[in-house]
Amino acid sequence: MTLLCRGRLKILVASLTTIVLLTGLYLLSENLENRQSLFLLPCLVDTPASQFLERAILESRVRKVEEENRQIRLQLSQSQNTATQSAERNYGNQPWGASADNGPEDGYNTVEEKNNHTECPRIPAVQKCEVIHVACVCAGHKTSRDMVTLVKSVLFHRRNPLHFHLITDAVANQTLSTLFQSWMVPSVQVSFYDAEDLKSDVSWIPNTHYSGINGLMKLTLTKALPHDLSKVIVLDTDITFATDIAELWGIFRKFTDKQVIGLVENQSDWYLGNLWKNHRPWPALGRGFNTGVILLYLERLRQIGWPQMWRLTAERELMSMLSTSLADQDIFNAFIKQNPALVYKLPCFWNVQLSDHTRSELCYTEVSDLKVIHWNSPKKLRVKNKHVEFFRNLYLTFLEYDGNLLRRELFGCSSQASPESIQLQTALEELDEDDQCYDFRRERLTVHRVHLYFLQYEYTPTEDGNDVTLVAQLSMDRLQMLEAICKHWEGPISLALYMSDAEAQQFLRYAQASEVLKNRKNVGYHIVYKEGQFYPVNLVRNVALKNANTPYVFLTDVDFLPMYGLYDYLRKTITQFDMANNKKVLVVPAFETLRYRLSFPKSKTELLSMLDMGTLYTFRYHVWPKGHAPTNYAKWRTATTPYKVDWEADFEPYVVVKRHCPEYDQRFVGFGWNKVSHIIELDAQEYDLMVLPNAFMIHMPHAPSFDISKFRSSTSYRDCLKTLKEEFHQDLSRKYGSAALKYLTAQRNI
Repeated sequence: MTLLCRGRLKILVASLTTIVLLTGLYLLSENLENRQSLFLLPCLVDTPASQFLERAILESRVRKVEEENRQIRLQLSQSQNTATQSAERNYGNQPWGASADNGPEDGYNTVEEKNNHTECPRIPAVQKCEVIHVACVCAGHKTSRDMVTLVKSVLFHRRNPLHFHLITDAVANQTLSTLFQSWMVPSVQVSFYDAEDLKSDVSWIPNTHYSGINGLMKLTLTKALPHDLSKVIVLDTDITFATDIAELWGIFRKFTDKQVIGLVENQSDWYLGNLWKNHRPWPALGRGFNTGVILLYLERLRQIGWPQMWRLTAERELMSMLSTSLADQDIFNAFIKQNPALVYKLPCFWNVQLSDHTRSELCYTEVSDLKVIHWNSPKKLRVKNKHVEFFRNLYLTFLEYDGNLLRRELFGCSSQASPESIQLQTALEELDEDDQCYDFRRERLTVHRVHLYFLQYEYTPTEDGNDVTLVAQLSMDRLQMLEAICKHWEGPISLALYMSDAEAQQFLRYAQASEVLKNRKNVGYHIVYKEGQFYPVNLVRNVALKNANTPYVFLTDVDFLPMYGLYDYLRKTITQFDMANNKKVLVVPAFETLRYRLSFPKSKTELLSMLDMGTLYTFRYHVWPKGHAPTNYAKWRTATTPYKVDWEADFEPYVVVKRHCPEYDQRFVGFGWNKVSHIIELDAQEYDLMVLPNAFMIHMPHAPSFDISKFRSSTSYRDCLKTLKEEFHQDLSRKYGSAALKYLTAQRNI
């Protein structure tokens, strides 16, 4: 019994000892973790047992921390893989789901892509200096404007060289070729293809869509584009990019061997049918696909006989459908319906469609989801979308963005500079920065972006070949003169407008809201975009002059109103003088008023009466009489027939002359001598100056320009102008010989 009790006692003591040790161990680990002193177990401090326990606890804690770190790394790796899968998912980001015939529900095009996407090291989807090819169909004035906004958004984000392939009509070709040539963006190449050569391939297809025949042109790209071009991104012009286009180009690598077309699912219910009574859409796979953004594998399309395949599809469906409703999109969808294995379904954020009846808001949850915004509606910014204000602001950002800021180099990528770029760079390097007139000389070499025919322009040549165009230039502060000029001059007008990108959009809104301007189609508006510190007045004049479409031009300023009937009077005078076979310049006498409200004279008699009463004056008689004194206003008062006048120093009349006359000298910028130099060269070419007895124009008052203020306040400005005059005379003598010495002599005698 005693032995039994002693045994039980030993067991109890051992148990209590174990409990105490475990409790101490637990408290020790907690206090070690919190970096606190172990005051709870004083009996264990500095004993071999305590040292052993402390070491064991520390080892346990280290193992625990290592395990936690391993779990964190594992979770981070899984999170990254999940994000990568989500971003790359071919069928992802479409909450309305993928139908059974649209492909695998997990979003991968192939089993290999699903199984191997994390095991292999990533190869860059696009090499650093790989050229990305982009094709667009562009026709007309409005589409040309849309094209510029698209290009701006692409250039803003891009990090690769670009090659644009543009299918254009004559209007878009002239506009965009001039724009890109003057834009001079490094590592950007542009090729043009005549839409006229492709019309026969699609003109047989009846199309009720507002895009007309041009809406079918994308079907012909395998024929239109170079045969050595293997793949291309095809875009509508109403596209705005919110990311680097290289991301889209990289998706070509995900195509299977059979896939030839990459498209985003249609975000409207159009192809589901039953939108209204008797609504019959063309056949499509599920919702169908939108063709605003297309990845075309041209090489493979040619191999499968694409031209024959789409044509057979169109012929078959037109037997029952009679016409296309959505242009090329109907034919693409009918083709895909028959050949679903050929399509790669792009994530919907590559074509967020913003027409009235789309479900585009289901395509994205965050701003970061957006890649491409597609304004596929004739009403553009008035579409019904709860986020349309955000989309509108993004679109307007690029619409008004300064295109000069996009002329940036791509570092690390060698680009083939054009001869014009090399010549310009050489000329800039030859300038002396210590020259006090360096800024003037630098301005002469500045290449300004030019957008010809910014608004719709229509002109039909006259049968007699004696038509004349009013030519002028202006900036934003003279915009209010346009309506009055259009009321006074019914003939064709060529206007060059010196504006920023944002001001050009303000002008567009102004012109479209004006009843007078929007009904005049024979006015050519050409935007010269602002750059530099001076107003390049003669460069802007030359843009207007070179783009007049008549044999004769009336060279004036926008702050002058021509007399009523001057257009018809000039045409008759041109015929009477047989100006086609004579070197004559017709001088239109200039007058001015200091009154903002003027009862405009309807005849010469009425004008003379207003002169006598002091309502009108001869132009600048009180500040610059030499500019128009040779017109001989005293003789003009009684003249009934044109009379000849001689050139005199500083003479700068407003004249009618052949369109192929000398251009304005572009060394003269801002204020001073810009018209004077032009009249000198006309005289040097032996044109006769003929004053018209029954013609007149009146200058309307306005605030002084910024350039004339600089001229009056800056001594260095006036000194440089004097230097430029001397150099002009020297160049004139070299060009026209000793006969031109009279101009230099006359100038020095002033």
